[in-house]
Amino acid sequence: MNRNPALDEETLSTKPIFTGNIISLQVDTVKLPDGNTATREVVKHPGAVAVLALNNGKMLVVEQYRQPMHRTEVEIPAGKLDKGEDPLAAAGRELQEETGFHSGGLKLLKSFYTSPGFADEIIHLYVTEDVQPGEMALDEDEFLEVSELTLEEAYQYIADGRIADAKTMMAVYAWHLYTLTGQWH
Repeated sequence: MNRNPALDEETLSTKPIFTGNIISLQVDTVKLPDGNTATREVVKHPGAVAVLALNNGKMLVVEQYRQPMHRTEVEIPAGKLDKGEDPLAAAGRELQEETGFHSGGLKLLKSFYTSPGFADEIIHLYVTEDVQPGEMALDEDEFLEVSELTLEEAYQYIADGRIADAKTMMAVYAWHLYTLTGQWH
């Protein structure tokens, strides 16, 4: 945990604003390092997993409609953590549910925060090159199409704006780095 006491803010109070199925919103009143106070709007999220799954040298992706963007988005398989769920187990679950593929060889690449200025969501990014086909198990309100992309196609999707989310771009860049170094970083 990174800490710099000279920059720490002390939470004086928390006011809950909204609690939903995926997120909650609160407004914190904080004491700043100079002694003044300020408010911070904070989105609380249970965390998520994402999987860079390679099948015979191609990346498994799903295309689905994303309401906040009002369009479809091509992404790597991903989903939120259930309460108390182990991220590794969740990664395997999401890969199978969204693509039908399963893997016994998931490896954590990196965990990262999506937007630390206002949200506590953390995504655990896993990688696997060992996948076997199976049956999809989509949620009842989930509609998506599965496909596979070469690295070159993934870069073209980024250039065309078909891939525009940070977790998928990060996965593509990690995959590219792997092709250059032979190591997952």
